[in-house]
Amino acid sequence: MTKETILIIGAVWVEPNSSAAGSRMMQLIELFLKENYTLVFAATSQKNENAIDLSQFDIDEVNIELNSSSFDDFIKKLQPSIVVFDRFMIEEQFGWRVAENCPKALRILDTEDLHFLRKVRHQQLKKGEEFNNDTLLKADYTKREIAAILRCDLSLIISTYEMDLLESVFKIDDKILYHLPFLYHRIDKNHEEKWKTFKERKHFVFIGNFFHKPNIDAVVTLKKEIWPIIRTALPEAEIHIYGAYVNQQIQDLHAKKEGFIIKGFAENAQKVVENARVVLAPLRFGAGIKGKLTEAMLCGTPSITTKIGAEGMHDNLPWNGFVKNDFKEFALKAITLYTDEKMWSSSQKNGTEIINQIYDRETLSQPFIKQIKTIQQHLETHRTQNFLGSLLQHQTLQATKYMSKWIEAKNK
Repeated sequence: MTKETILIIGAVWVEPNSSAAGSRMMQLIELFLKENYTLVFAATSQKNENAIDLSQFDIDEVNIELNSSSFDDFIKKLQPSIVVFDRFMIEEQFGWRVAENCPKALRILDTEDLHFLRKVRHQQLKKGEEFNNDTLLKADYTKREIAAILRCDLSLIISTYEMDLLESVFKIDDKILYHLPFLYHRIDKNHEEKWKTFKERKHFVFIGNFFHKPNIDAVVTLKKEIWPIIRTALPEAEIHIYGAYVNQQIQDLHAKKEGFIIKGFAENAQKVVENARVVLAPLRFGAGIKGKLTEAMLCGTPSITTKIGAEGMHDNLPWNGFVKNDFKEFALKAITLYTDEKMWSSSQKNGTEIINQIYDRETLSQPFIKQIKTIQQHLETHRTQNFLGSLLQHQTLQATKYMSKWIEAKNK
C-alpha cells in the first residue's frame, strides 16, 4: 500500500525552541510521522540557525517562491493527498494553486491562533477601548482570515474560546472546524518526581518570542507595573526574562540592581522554567493557547497570568496559580505564590490536572486522524455542503490568480 503524502506549507521554517507556533508545528509533524505519512515541508522564507533540520526525520525540505508558477509544477509532480497551510496568509498565497493543480487534496488550515483576534485586541488596547465583537466583525483582517477558514476543508482551532467565537459569532459550520489544542504526553508520577522542590527553586521567570507583540507589551508591563511591588516585598528575588529575538526596547529594560534581568534566547527553555519558582505572564492582548503557560505546567511551575492569558486553556479546571487582570493584585498574588509552599504545591497539582485532562496526545490524536480520513472519503459531499467555501474558492481563484500572474509577469 502506497504511503500518503502530506505537504506542509509554512510561513517560516520550524523553530520549536523559539515559539509556541514552532512547537505546535513539531507536534503535528510527529503525529503525522507516527501515522506513517510521507512528509514534505515547504517554505518561502530563508532558514536561520534556530530552525530545526527536518531531514533528520526523513522529511524533504523544499524552498518555494511566492507568485511563481514553479509552485504549480512542484505540486503537480508531488500530488500530495493532504496539504496543510501553516497560518491563513499561506492559504491566501497558495490555496488557489493547490485547488487548481491538486483538486483532490484535502486542504487543512492550521490557524495557530486567530490572528484577527490578536490584532483587533491590540488596536483596541492602544486606543484605550474595551474589546468588543462589533469591532472584530468590521475589521478587514477578520474578513481575510474567516475567508481562508471557509475555503479550507478543515481548520484546526487551538482554543475552546476561539471555537466558540467562530461558531457563535461568525456562524461557521462546525463540520469545517476541529478543536485541536497542543498535544503533550501525560504527566505521570515518574515525571513529577524529577521536578525540583519548592525550596530548590528560586526567582521568577518570563519566557516568550519577541517577534510577538503581546510578549513585548507583557515585559514592559512587568517592569513598570508589577515588578516594583514584588521587589519591595522580596528584595532577594529576581525576574529572568528569556526569549528569542530580543529587540532594543526589551534590552533597555535590563536592570541588574533591580533584579530585572534580560537573559535572551534560552537554549533549553524547559530547564529555565523547571528551575524557576513562579512564571509571570501579564498578557494584555493576544489569542490562542499560550505555550509559556502550558510549558510552566509541564515543568511543575505555578504561574500567574491574565484572563486573556488563560483564555480557552483550562475549561472549568482551577488554574495552576492565579488569573488576575488588576496588576496590583497580580503582584500581591505573585508574592503569595512565591512564599507560601502549601499554596504553591496545590497550584502545581492543578497544572498536572489541566495537562492530563485537556492536552493528552494519546486521547486527542486518533479522533483527529479519524476525522481527516472521514472527510477524505466523502470529500465531494463535504465540499458541496460548504457552499460559502466553494463560492469563495471560485471568487478568490479568479481574483488572486490574475493578481499573482500579473506580479509574476512584472517580476520577469
